[in-house]
Amino acid sequence: MAKGFLHITDTEALTALVDRLKKAEYVTVDTEFLRDNTYWPKLCLVQVAGPDVAAIIDPLAPLIDLQPLLDLMADPNVLKVFHAARQDIEIFLKISGRIPEPLFDTQVAAMVCGYGDSVSYETLVSKIARASLDKSSRFTDWTRRPLTDRQLQYAIGDVTHLRKVYDNLAGELERSDRTEWLDEEMAILMDPATYIVEPRQAFQRIKTRTTNRRFLAILREVAAWRETEARARDLPRGRLLKDDALLELAAHPPHSIDEMKQSRGVPKGFADGKLGPSLLEAVRLGLECPDEDLPEAEKPVETPRGVGPLVELLKVMLKLQCERHGVAQKLVANTADLERIAGDDEADVPALSGWRRQVFGEAALALKTGKLALAAEGRRIKLIRLDE
Repeated sequence: MAKGFLHITDTEALTALVDRLKKAEYVTVDTEFLRDNTYWPKLCLVQVAGPDVAAIIDPLAPLIDLQPLLDLMADPNVLKVFHAARQDIEIFLKISGRIPEPLFDTQVAAMVCGYGDSVSYETLVSKIARASLDKSSRFTDWTRRPLTDRQLQYAIGDVTHLRKVYDNLAGELERSDRTEWLDEEMAILMDPATYIVEPRQAFQRIKTRTTNRRFLAILREVAAWRETEARARDLPRGRLLKDDALLELAAHPPHSIDEMKQSRGVPKGFADGKLGPSLLEAVRLGLECPDEDLPEAEKPVETPRGVGPLVELLKVMLKLQCERHGVAQKLVANTADLERIAGDDEADVPALSGWRRQVFGEAALALKTGKLALAAEGRRIKLIRLDE
């Protein structure tokens, strides 16, 4: 052990570490990775800590097999604690085919406990652990070896302070009886669909305002082509073709390689290369897609005329109720949700069901129906019941 933590570079040491950690109630976990030049994130480090041990595991070491660590991640008897877990989970899902479980995300837990929207790890360490983090190695190249002492100290801090953060937040959730609130959010993180992009759904991530279904059919096919090729070559999507190029192909679909060369977004020489014909085939599939198979355009929610002021009142109500209950607004509702609530008492939005309805939904509907009012009292806003 060096400077308070283990540096694991071989399978034997990793196995011994896991034997200790699997006896713990929970382990804190973080990863360092690079994704600048690849489709899949390249795992460079894994940091873990239990109550009495902390370690940095080097997955790039030549004599290491990560299987003992992956077994620990799948152990149902050990809670895995992350902060802002999505990218870490994506990595473990890719290398093991499984999502770590059971799972606790301190960023989400902090939102449930009223620390604000998408609160940073640095903020929680400062407020809860009363410590500061040296972030000078945040943008380091984690693939280079050997790692410096500063890099290692930076990396281990992402799991050692997390122990105290977790203990505090878990206690707050228990005392406020909000554990089930967190469970709803963890279910989303533990759903593989959260991380796996089906190629034919990739077009939905590209921003476009069109409602032209033929345009969307072409975009669906060329985006699926890009997703498939990027995965196969382990390249960033934009390294093959940028979104603007796909949008141009959908708006002005080429019928030949020569026409594709005229598309401004297609790099010079691309159409004549190995990928040109298969991209042209994707365009053809979109052009020839039967009408009944055309994707439906996402219709914008039309806010009824005259409800703008009501939406503004609902925003005030949301802020007031979230401050009163100590929960982040982002977890309860967004502006689009408020617009739908303004136009429909039975809008299909999270804010009108479960614990969110208790925190905000019931009050929002009471405000709409004139049973509740907002009033200023000095610098404060208060609620006034009008049906009593």
